[in-house]
Amino acid sequence: MSTMLATRLTEKLGCKYPIVQTAMGWVADPRLVAGSCNAGGFGFLAGATIPADEIERDILRVRELTDKPFGVNFHMYQPNAAHIVDLVIEHGVRAVSYSRSPGPALIRKLKDAGVVCMPTVGLPKHAIKAVELGADVITVQGGEGGGHTGAVPTTLLIPQVVDAVGDQVPVVAAGGFKDGRGLLAALSWGADGIAMGTRFLMTEESPVPRETLQRYVDCSNPADIIVSKAMDGLPQRMIMNELLSELEKAGPARKLWIALRNALAFRKHTGASVSGLLKSAWAMHRDAEIPTAQALMSANAPMIIQKAMVEGRPAGGVLPSGQVAGVIDQLLSCESLVNSIVEEAEQRLSLLAQRAG
Repeated sequence: MSTMLATRLTEKLGCKYPIVQTAMGWVADPRLVAGSCNAGGFGFLAGATIPADEIERDILRVRELTDKPFGVNFHMYQPNAAHIVDLVIEHGVRAVSYSRSPGPALIRKLKDAGVVCMPTVGLPKHAIKAVELGADVITVQGGEGGGHTGAVPTTLLIPQVVDAVGDQVPVVAAGGFKDGRGLLAALSWGADGIAMGTRFLMTEESPVPRETLQRYVDCSNPADIIVSKAMDGLPQRMIMNELLSELEKAGPARKLWIALRNALAFRKHTGASVSGLLKSAWAMHRDAEIPTAQALMSANAPMIIQKAMVEGRPAGGVLPSGQVAGVIDQLLSCESLVNSIVEEAEQRLSLLAQRAG
């Protein structure tokens, strides 16, 4: 292990380098997770978009492809959340990631089994609450990050969260990272590592169809990767394309109709019942204090994303992305990517040490 880059995060997760591959829906499949882990990082399987009857199969598939520790992502409102927790414990998965907390009971169950709980937050107050609920590691995403995101830039947010909870748990920086310079910057802010989604999406192991990947490669202006509420009522960063432009112009009634149609499609994909879908929407309305219509729209995102990420129709789906896609122009293997990050970080760290000496 590189002692120069060993942190509390590498110790807790059992990985070689403090580099995390995030659980992008439809993207973080067994091959990408294994590729990230075999390269020395730590990968999360996207449990939130895997059909209920296939999650165990994918966990076992990761086990076939790597002997390194890995994690599984889920969210508390999916109908099979408790089942995923049971599978994680049964198969000795090292960590789980989530955004909204699964609640004290499930967190305690995971921690009692030795599973590392690693939520993603966007504000210091959420980090404090997550630690109070039992989080072992905090991932904090700045506004440059892809998918659902906040408005505070990474450079301002990470030090705030480190000041708030960094003396209690490792903090992982996310949003705008792609190379060794970013890793070293995050460490200098007091973080224990970085998490990357878009950069791992743009690798050779990525399952994303080439037609869709090309849209990411062709996006050369970070300003074209915008934040929109058009898809599910929550701010989400995506590459501007044909469908997003259409959604931005659509009225409330049409957006709700599209959301309901996709909610039913997502129900069929995950195996959830109609009553289960409605219960999940009601729970989101009750616990997260968001309108019921918006809660139903939350099922809109996975199915529209699927059109681009699985079916290879980049014009007919949406393209969640961090702004970092605008400055990436090549697809590396996970091994080449991680090695390049580590090499650059160590070189620059040595240079800084020479200057200081």
